[in-house]
Amino acid sequence: MKIRIHFSSFLKSLLLLITLGTLTQRAEAQQATLVDNIVAKVGGHIVLRSELEFQHANAVGQGYKSPNLRCEILRSLVQNKLLLARAEVDSVIVEENSINGELEGRLNQFIAQIGSQEKLEAYYNKPMSEIRSDLRRSLKEQMTVQKMEREIAGKMKVTPKEVQQYFNRIPKDSLPYFSTEVEVGQIVKIAQIGTSQKQAAREQLEGIRKRILAGEDFAALARQFSQDPGSGAAGGELGFFKKRELVPEYEAAALKLQPGETSPVIESMFGYHIIQLIERRGEEFNTRHILIKPATAQVDMQQTAHLLDSIRTRIMSDSITFAKAAKELSDDMATKGNGGMITLPNSPTTYIPVDKVDPSIFFVIDTMQVGSVSGPLPYRTEDGKEAMRILYLKSKAVPHQANMKDDYQKIAAAALADKRNKAISEWFEKNKDTVFVDIAPDFKTCSLDE
Repeated sequence: MKIRIHFSSFLKSLLLLITLGTLTQRAEAQQATLVDNIVAKVGGHIVLRSELEFQHANAVGQGYKSPNLRCEILRSLVQNKLLLARAEVDSVIVEENSINGELEGRLNQFIAQIGSQEKLEAYYNKPMSEIRSDLRRSLKEQMTVQKMEREIAGKMKVTPKEVQQYFNRIPKDSLPYFSTEVEVGQIVKIAQIGTSQKQAAREQLEGIRKRILAGEDFAALARQFSQDPGSGAAGGELGFFKKRELVPEYEAAALKLQPGETSPVIESMFGYHIIQLIERRGEEFNTRHILIKPATAQVDMQQTAHLLDSIRTRIMSDSITFAKAAKELSDDMATKGNGGMITLPNSPTTYIPVDKVDPSIFFVIDTMQVGSVSGPLPYRTEDGKEAMRILYLKSKAVPHQANMKDDYQKIAAAALADKRNKAISEWFEKNKDTVFVDIAPDFKTCSLDE
């Protein structure tokens, strides 16, 4: 079968989103085993009917309209599976530390959204260890697809001439109309934990360790004391992991243990741990742990506010630009590489419609002048850390129809996305015969060749 995939940037972004809903869909899809639930086979990967229908409902909910929507979604799903299959052949690997970092952030976000770990487990009717495992597989697949796309088209750029040519191809009556938009930046400083807080956390964990060595049950104490939202309720058990899939400090301590043995207190980016090795199976190992996080004291927040005040003073006196300060001083990894500018998920530009601005930001910038920087504001990071930030209102655009003068950045991003999509389609044309693709009979009418 000839496969030439064409798909919209909207659908491409939509199908890569990992949300509570997509996690639910994946959990359900993994339970489907009947042949008639498979709508496509791509190498060793399959597309399930439940997966297709969920993405269709999600697209409709997002307002996407097309007479052949299911076929477009199928093409995009087949494309992702092709990328995964070729990633295996070409040994394209996503670093485990990157997956683990994203996993922890997503889990904390989900727990915050639904209210508690217990509510999350009740929602899925499964323990946190299984939810973690499901989400990890989804994230690994998503990040592998993204890395393959970067391998194919990641280094592409567009010239001003190409941007103008792309804009000229848009019919005048189809030019988008942009509502009021803003560009907002942030510099985040995470409150530093004082020595006394660290010592208190370590001493608490040392006391728990003594109780374990005296004969108390590790799992029972983990359920009582562990502050890890992902494993505490499961007696601290993480499940089987391979080498380099957990943070280095944890793995190094775990691999020194014999089954049933408990480690000394160790420190990682998450806090302080004691670890018990449950079982080693070839290159995999299963552990349980108890995590205690040092408490954040008020004095730390005050010191953080003072530090941000000094950064703000330097920016306002023009001794450093906001972008340079964000790159060098911000603790927010998601924005510091972008000069501190906040973007919407999967958005190629820094412009944000005001109706999509986070309320905690909107009510601050609503009273600010363009070019000004706010005072320090309390902030909680996605992984639950206490922090403070300053906000920068870079620009504010009035409602208007798209034009090259005001919207060059957005038009250039769209032109680049179009160029990359064409490159990926060309790549498929050259590589389509390297992976076996089979489509279910009731979807044969979907024209995957167009």
